[in-house]
Amino acid sequence: MAAVLAPHAPLTPAQLDHLQWLESEAIYILREVAAQSSKPALLFSGGKDSCVVLRLAEKAFRPSRLPFPLLHIDTGHNFPEVLAFRDARVAALGETLIVRLVEDSIRRGTVRLRAEGDSRNAAQSVTLLEAIEELGFDALIGGARRDEEKARAKERVFSFRDSFGQWDPKNQRPELWDLFNAKVHPGEHMRVFPISNWTELDVWQYIAREQLPLPSLYLAHQRAVVRRKGLLVPVTPLTPALPHETVETLNVRFRTVGDISCTCPVASDAASLDAIIAETARAEITERGATRMDDQTSEASMERRKREGYF
Repeated sequence: MAAVLAPHAPLTPAQLDHLQWLESEAIYILREVAAQSSKPALLFSGGKDSCVVLRLAEKAFRPSRLPFPLLHIDTGHNFPEVLAFRDARVAALGETLIVRLVEDSIRRGTVRLRAEGDSRNAAQSVTLLEAIEELGFDALIGGARRDEEKARAKERVFSFRDSFGQWDPKNQRPELWDLFNAKVHPGEHMRVFPISNWTELDVWQYIAREQLPLPSLYLAHQRAVVRRKGLLVPVTPLTPALPHETVETLNVRFRTVGDISCTCPVASDAASLDAIIAETARAEITERGATRMDDQTSEASMERRKREGYF
């Protein structure tokens, strides 16, 4: 008679390596959201952080379907490659994707821009709050990390938002011993960040370990850019070269992929995950500090945007 192998005992915290510990913590957080919230959603844009959170959700709930839909607030100024990847990834997983457009908020008059070419990044807050009210979400799961910038470092894992969708860093709930409280009154909601304690390097190492597919923009490629305020600005119809600027074709990659109007690449020859990991380990500037035109502002400015509903 063939021997029956006993199941492996669960690993103790002391036996987990760094990535396994982060993964275990994130899965616990995701299951807490599903258990405590009546109608959560996972924000999925196709960016690297949301891809990691989506994989963690798969590990938390498969073989069942995810207990929440995916939600994307589309500014209308996203990179086409990222949107195509987003749709292909959702189709491959067979999950539900809900898309709400900043363009619709503009048509309703709830978002007003000074000029057609203005960045719509901050305007996402309005469309997001409208989607929350329309669809009745009481928890939104996202891929924000504390290492990205100072205002985000103030966030709790379960970040409370009042009935106006606003964030008050001084009015948050204690999270002692990883005990989370997601209870909210009607109209209020939680923003939940399962990878709060991850770094950019952790994210890339996890992507490599899991062999996660990503939009091609994250790998080094040739692109027309101009140098502006210390950043490499991609030359696109939304971000054209100014008359005094010289257009260069350089090897670049994107460390983060957001709204075209405010997202910049960095000079890089890193065309593989191993090369990106090595480059990230040497980086001295955070990804947002090095690549986001709208983050070249003060901590107080970002905190103000977050208080108004920015994710």
